Amino acid sequence: MTTVVLPAAKDVKDMLSGLVGKPVAVNPGPPVTPTEKSPVSVAVYVDPGMAINALCVMDLAASAYTAGALALLPPGGCQDAVEEDGELTSLLVEALHEVVNVLSAMLNVPGAPHSKLHKLYAPGEDLPGDVAGMLANFNRIDLAIEVPGYGKGGLSLVLP
Repeated sequence: MTTVVLPAAKDVKDMLSGLVGKPVAVNPGPPVTPTEKSPVSVAVYVDPGMAINALCVMDLAASAYTAGALALLPPGGCQDAVEEDGELTSLLVEALHEVVNVLSAMLNVPGAPHSKLHKLYAPGEDLPGDVAGMLANFNRIDLAIEVPGYGKGGLSLVLP
């Protein structure tokens, strides 16, 4: 069995654009890393043996804007969640769960172990030590995304 392969930026663009029904811009960007003032969401993907085989890390903006676009929520409310509240509403977390669940399809390529979403940690939730430790790994793709009508954010896919 081979390992999980990072998707290309175009694959991420196509997947997000198809998911939210808008032409999402995807370009190389800085790594998404959590800080006290910059919470992130972390989706943990596992293989059939329940070993972690990928993480999807999104800053608060990417989390809110992809979730809001999927759920057809007003952009203003999503922008308020980012700029004023600093956290996602329960509705945004629910929609984000669907976004990161669908993104697992990008990891499931021929020859790679099947990946499925195991858990989504919403921005601000405490991460287990093993997951937090993987956030700095070098086998990753770091992207800047822009959801039309909503705004810009960052997304990193990280392999352990």
